Amino acid sequence: MLESPLGTSILDRAQKQNLVSVRQINIRDFAKDKHRTVDDRPFGGGPGMVMKCEPLVEAIEHTRSLEPEPGRVIYLTPEGRKFDQAVARRLALEPRLIFVSGHYEGIDERVREGWIDEELSIGDYVLTNGTIAALIVMDAVIRLIPGVLGNDESSQTESFALEEELEGPQYTRPAEFRGKAVPDILMQGNHAAIAAWRKEQAGKRTRERRQQSE
Repeated sequence: MLESPLGTSILDRAQKQNLVSVRQINIRDFAKDKHRTVDDRPFGGGPGMVMKCEPLVEAIEHTRSLEPEPGRVIYLTPEGRKFDQAVARRLALEPRLIFVSGHYEGIDERVREGWIDEELSIGDYVLTNGTIAALIVMDAVIRLIPGVLGNDESSQTESFALEEELEGPQYTRPAEFRGKAVPDILMQGNHAAIAAWRKEQAGKRTRERRQQSE
């Protein structure tokens, strides 16, 4: 699930340039039985399965031991704090992150209490598992690491980078396409006026689209 995205585009280049190192750990490798069992029925009954303590904790402890910096352990779960650009910026300053992907009905609560530093959610919907969510968080964080985008100014002008606003409209050549023209202000070369127009448009778009989603 991670192999293809990690070997593509910005994530791939960041690793090849040694700006970030990504290691995948299979929790099943820490199961003790011949079936490599990592889940079991919940105490008290109920639907679904719950990830077991033993293999998950051993996987976390093994991963932490691989580097001098133990790392911040983040569990991806719908119950976590909503992930946003502010969180991405904070995580980009961490020397090491360890993502725990939730599966099934979740993980044993004792793991959350003793081995998880932070819980994050990418939204109020259900995914196949937390690996997809972890990939999204990784992508958002890695692109903020200096040098990853080549032009670091890009990460500062994207949506949410300034005052948590959406990015305003962008245009490129040709100046007119099927009767639709680029706004005149962008063609005049007045950089101060362009900056003011872009800020106004970003605010307008944020108000319109965020109100629609509420």
